[in-house]
Amino acid sequence: MPSKTTNLKFTTKLKFILTLFVLLTYTFSPAQEIIIDKVIEKEIVKDTSTQKRVKIDGVVAVVGDYIVLDSDLDKQLAQLEASGVSKSDLPNRCQLFGKLLEDKLYAHHAIQDSIVVNDIEVRSQIDQQFSYILEQMDGNMDKMLKFYNKDSEQSLRDEMFEINKSQQLASKMKEKIVDEIEVTPEEVRQYFNDIPKEERPYFGTELKVAQIVIIPKIAQEEKQKVIDRLKEFKADVVERGASFTSKVVLYTDDVASRKTGGLYTLNRKRPQMVKEFRDVAFAMQEGEISDPFESDFGYHIIYLEKIRGQEYDVRHILLRPEVTQKAITEAKETMDLVRKRIVDGEITFKQAAREFSDEDETRNDGGQLINPRTQDYSFELTKMDPELYTQIESLKDNEVTLVLQDEDRINPIKFKIMTVTDRINEHEADFAKDYLKIKNLTEQDKQFKAIEKWVNEKITDTYININGEYRECDFNSNWLKKE
Repeated sequence: MPSKTTNLKFTTKLKFILTLFVLLTYTFSPAQEIIIDKVIEKEIVKDTSTQKRVKIDGVVAVVGDYIVLDSDLDKQLAQLEASGVSKSDLPNRCQLFGKLLEDKLYAHHAIQDSIVVNDIEVRSQIDQQFSYILEQMDGNMDKMLKFYNKDSEQSLRDEMFEINKSQQLASKMKEKIVDEIEVTPEEVRQYFNDIPKEERPYFGTELKVAQIVIIPKIAQEEKQKVIDRLKEFKADVVERGASFTSKVVLYTDDVASRKTGGLYTLNRKRPQMVKEFRDVAFAMQEGEISDPFESDFGYHIIYLEKIRGQEYDVRHILLRPEVTQKAITEAKETMDLVRKRIVDGEITFKQAAREFSDEDETRNDGGQLINPRTQDYSFELTKMDPELYTQIESLKDNEVTLVLQDEDRINPIKFKIMTVTDRINEHEADFAKDYLKIKNLTEQDKQFKAIEKWVNEKITDTYININGEYRECDFNSNWLKKE
């Protein structure tokens, strides 16, 4: 019987490969169709040039209200290979088919459970995907349409919409299944003890990394400039009838929302955007434009376009005050001085972080970075973000980098220094040292079993019809509903 860790590794690897297809290649499956009574057989036609019978396409499965075409598998296997997955790592057709069946089952029951996907958010996602794909094809729309076998941009966007919506429904259904799953310390211990010693996982070399960040201060006069400009925009719309959407397209610094006219949909039950943004939006009346207000991202004005129950459709303009050269120079000089004091032994890195760092998330922990994947302080070397690895790869323990210039989604420029505070070499899993990692494995295992149980239960009470050669697949789940 395969061990828990082996099952988990295989499942994770297959899941990663299949997800890679969705995230990197954006190949699209057929839109949702309602199948009334029977499965459509594969269409066979005669090739006039060779007089041979050729299979065109056909429905190979129906899951609830969704269909799977034979061509879906061909497309996905080809795109996985094109995106860099080696042939040895490609799932076979039965594995891929089983994954497609599962996704359709999730989406079907998401609709039955009244799970809602916001169409505006889906279309915003499509805009980003469309721009990305078009950029990869050198901006050549004809090439893009030919690649996806579509005769117009709108038909491609329509298909993208159906598939993205289906994927979001499936994702939300899976989240609902595992939403309340937690593990106790005793379950973690039992999971670890059940793994044979010779099959216990090895964890690679891990580093603990700390940083100090200095952000250039924005002058008050620069802040006032953008406040005054936003007031002008509001007056232009309210008093002179100008288009708020046009102002967004021309002036906003929020590049991500520019193409949608600054549109976001907020839900009172699901926190989105920063608190300052939500507080202003939810206090407004339909058709109102806010006064300028500040968030970490800069200064905004909001136009509340529509209220639909708990959902608020808002458009906003974001302006970021200019960072002056004087402020940049002062920040760099401060960072140079802090580094010198640490290297000279006047102050420890931890003390300097608490006293000088502008990064709220790490300052109180002495600059210690938290791994976003594991929520602890350790970064496995082989899984570390490439940019982070490049910045600290040559450091010995407690050495300090030179001053680095960086940026993030809030700050167009900042300066930082970094250090490695601890190094743990590759080792076999140890319950005490690696408790958080083992806890994560335990949660994944429990979630996997919950999903497996849900799938098998739903297969029983869902209309499913599998056609042709795929009835010979050796499925993990009882898709053929055999006794």
